[in-house]
Amino acid sequence: MTSSPSVPVPWAGLDTHRTAVESVAHAIADGRYAADSAPELPGLAAQLKLPEPVLREALRALVAKDVLDGSGRIRPRSAWNLLDPDVLRWTLSPVPTDRTDRTDRTDRMDRTDRTERTPPVLYEDLHELRRSVEPSAAALAAQHRTTADLAALDAALAAMAHAERSAQGDPARAARADADFHTALLTASGNRFYAQLPRVIGPALSARAQVVHAGPHHHPVPAHTEVADRVRGQDPDGAYTAMLDLLDLSLRDDPRPVI
Repeated sequence: MTSSPSVPVPWAGLDTHRTAVESVAHAIADGRYAADSAPELPGLAAQLKLPEPVLREALRALVAKDVLDGSGRIRPRSAWNLLDPDVLRWTLSPVPTDRTDRTDRTDRMDRTDRTERTPPVLYEDLHELRRSVEPSAAALAAQHRTTADLAALDAALAAMAHAERSAQGDPARAARADADFHTALLTASGNRFYAQLPRVIGPALSARAQVVHAGPHHHPVPAHTEVADRVRGQDPDGAYTAMLDLLDLSLRDDPRPVI
């Protein structure tokens, strides 16, 4: 294995085991180790400045997360469990684009099994998932919403508007408001499975929203308000269509792959 640059450890305030898991996972996710390679304890210990016993436990944790196979080799990204919030968060880590060993990504990316993923491509998958779920959830919300559900939607809209009015915008606050709105909508559907979706796709939604709101983007409030108004008016067909329109508008703001 070729030597790798030292990986900074920004999680010093967490317990040592969690620090080790996060450090190794991010090193794998950002491409420092290729699929089917096995990170070696001495090298990891030198790079991360953590004791080998702690790193050994971290590698076991990544086996349990299906990032590594039983022999300690890195599984292809297509085999990673994106329904695990930690794995999804690691997958969304920024991928270096200036590394000399990552030349000609088009030759290395097989679009049929998508074993090499960039966050923008993963956002496309996220959009497809949301388009298949959220319009139906909006229609159900128009039928089942409660006063508390409407209050939650209105609070998210108010926070969203405030974030957009902030000087230079407030990407973190806008991301939280966006997540709160869609969580409230899924809850208002009355479907317990829909209501659980934010637990698994929340990291992807938050990561996408922060990237989108940090740059030029369509103002989110009008389209979200239209969905809320249709839900409030108990108009299932209108809520369904309004959510489709919102998602199609958001697609235009999605990060694009860097090839």
